Amino acid sequence: MTTPRLRQITQVRRNQPSQDGAGVKIRRIHEFGGGIDPFLMLDELGSDRPDDYLAGFPPHPHRGIQTLTYVLHGGLTHEDHLGHSSTIAAGDAQWMHTGHGIIHSEMPLTDSQGLHAFQLWLNLAAADKLSPATYRDVRGEEMPRLAHGGAELIALGGHWQAEDGEAIDGPLDALAGRGAVAHARLAPESRLSLVVEAPTLLVYVFAGELAIGERRVGAGQLASLGAGEHLVLEGGESGGEALVLAGHPHGEPIAHYGPFVMNTQAELEQALLDYRNGTFIEG
Repeated sequence: MTTPRLRQITQVRRNQPSQDGAGVKIRRIHEFGGGIDPFLMLDELGSDRPDDYLAGFPPHPHRGIQTLTYVLHGGLTHEDHLGHSSTIAAGDAQWMHTGHGIIHSEMPLTDSQGLHAFQLWLNLAAADKLSPATYRDVRGEEMPRLAHGGAELIALGGHWQAEDGEAIDGPLDALAGRGAVAHARLAPESRLSLVVEAPTLLVYVFAGELAIGERRVGAGQLASLGAGEHLVLEGGESGGEALVLAGHPHGEPIAHYGPFVMNTQAELEQALLDYRNGTFIEG
């Protein structure tokens, strides 16, 4: 019988300080060259200083992507031109399929621990770039969990399977690139073994430190993993938390400008023209 191959780290990227919207301070990792396809960008918002984020993200456009926002502390209120208006709080997520075009705003809220949230960009395949826009929010209690000793996996979207065969499916089932997103929590000395065969596999550690194979990944680092079938995360002496991202690359050209992600420069120019002449949100 063939021994399953453990997935090993091939590259580690560190987040960088940045700001977006009306001056919201964030920590960002972006890759518009296809290196983490079908994913494009991961922003971490986290501060106990309201001045760092309360100005929020006033109305702005997007085309050609999906966004997934997940809140640990505080909250976010979403409004868009389609009439959606929703507030998510700790443990909740919101998913937006921008397709042909959407204009939306996101305004942060605070709780006793400030704000801690993530926003992930997923690239849409060329065939879906001009599809109708839509939006959905998901409450924390809708997200299934895998628990093994001191380790827990919370499935936001996609299919997840433990080494012992137990499997769960997150409520967000239409992530681009057959994407899967989960929140892993590991207590000290705990271990989580998953079967993940998707070509793209990423682990973003945001608290503590996790061991993956022979390497340790600390907070603010995104690890890319190579080929294999099994992902093993270990909590070590301190434990840690991470977002685990899996998906299938589109393998298509990526053209990016601000809030637009298309396949060619001509398509970017058309998006800008559509936005200026008022046809941007017409499907």
